[in-house]
Amino acid sequence: MLLYSAPILTFKRVIKKASVEEFSCIPYILALFSCLTYSWYGFPVVSYGWENMTVCSISSLGVLFEGTFISIYVWFAPRGKKKQVMLMASLILAVFCMTVFFSSFSIHNHHIRKVFVGSVGLVSSISMYGSPLVAMKQVIRTKSVEFMPFYLSLFTLFTSLTWMAYGVIGRDPFIATPNCIGSIMGILQLVVYCIYSKCKEAPKVLHDIEQANVVKIPTSHVDTKGHNP
Repeated sequence: MLLYSAPILTFKRVIKKASVEEFSCIPYILALFSCLTYSWYGFPVVSYGWENMTVCSISSLGVLFEGTFISIYVWFAPRGKKKQVMLMASLILAVFCMTVFFSSFSIHNHHIRKVFVGSVGLVSSISMYGSPLVAMKQVIRTKSVEFMPFYLSLFTLFTSLTWMAYGVIGRDPFIATPNCIGSIMGILQLVVYCIYSKCKEAPKVLHDIEQANVVKIPTSHVDTKGHNP
């Protein structure tokens, strides 16, 4: 719940400024895909009874959060970004619907159905945890952590470690594996944040110095009458 609710601060800023600025919607779209898939994975149709009720419950809550965030993003995004977000969201919804249909009507063996849906969930979850690479690339390029929320990175690490333990204890590779990768990504995000949060003002200072050098006129090239030689 902490992980899914962490972007509330980000979208509070989006609503206040009525602009998505340089924030990327890709992490929220991939998170929606992961939540949808694991909601279905935890359902008794796929899992054995309610053995993964916790996974189903928290993922269903995540669908509500991510759906709300994406809706806010689309509302305040410029036309170009709106089209891109709606296209990606439509694509992941289509893939999810195909997964549900195929696993429900084409696969009649319960174990194979669980492996199939779990494999789709594995890919979606790894994609979700890998999506912050977009934000990290921007941080490294701009030398600013403004558009990589700290709490999202922190809760990604905590959540991944906890679910990895859950998957290991329950001997469920479709939960343990992606969260192992998520733990590594969470640590990497925090390392990048710590490095660039200390030098976030450097680009501005450098830019000011360069501007000063451009407009400065060397006095040695001006004679006493104010004429250039």
